[in-house]
Amino acid sequence: MTALLARRRSKFATAAVLLVALVAMGGAYSVATSANRAQAAPRTETSTQVEQGKKLFLEGCSTCHGAGGEGNFQPDGTVAGPSLIGVGAAAVDFQVSTGRMPLANPGAQAPKKAPIYTPDEVAALAAYIVSLSPADPGPAIPTPDMYDYSNLTPEELALGGQLYRANCAACHNFAGEGGALSAGKYAPTLMEVEPRIIYEAMLTGPQNMPVFPDTTMRVEDKQAIIGYIKSLETQPNPGGIDLGRLGPVTEGLLLWTLGLGLMIAVAVWIGVKAK
Repeated sequence: MTALLARRRSKFATAAVLLVALVAMGGAYSVATSANRAQAAPRTETSTQVEQGKKLFLEGCSTCHGAGGEGNFQPDGTVAGPSLIGVGAAAVDFQVSTGRMPLANPGAQAPKKAPIYTPDEVAALAAYIVSLSPADPGPAIPTPDMYDYSNLTPEELALGGQLYRANCAACHNFAGEGGALSAGKYAPTLMEVEPRIIYEAMLTGPQNMPVFPDTTMRVEDKQAIIGYIKSLETQPNPGGIDLGRLGPVTEGLLLWTLGLGLMIAVAVWIGVKAK
């Protein structure tokens, strides 16, 4: 009798273990399936964005930059459009969102103009360019906290001024108004430029500008420079007319022209009276 009860208990125990195992496997499968679904949604969205960016690129950029972003070389060896492999999303955002690209008429420098793409289209183009070089995607678009200058202390703004004068003023003017370079090129004005665009310019080095990656110039230093540039926009003009804030040469030329013109006018008036 005891042996019979033991065998029955053994059968019930085996069935209970199997039931628990089946329930556990079903639960694990359900969790894994849910996780896979959760991961699949972002990949589908990214894939759609990349496809949209590819379509926009082939329509508006491939003539100069090549169908695969590898660049386009003319028969004489000149470059119609440089390679975009590895330039990063930040470079795409800077060039396209400021209207510098697409470039209708090649020249010494791409000027800033009204953009032709919406922010969503710019993001799609950036996603496509990044997809061309997954191993080395290049610098990403900076996040808002990276270029937020609202909480800078006076000491940090002063540091930004020192960094600006050491690295930027030679081309962009001590007051951020821009200046002429060689061969028809120029450093554009920094007044009324979005902080994100200033950060991306430092990060990617567009056109004639040197590159200041985060490994060379810290995020905090870039923030300080941006804060200093923004402080220049609100600086008063104690001397009256700012004359573009281009320095003493402009002021001296204006005074010389006005003074010489006044002397000529007086000389003519004296000559007329003498007759």
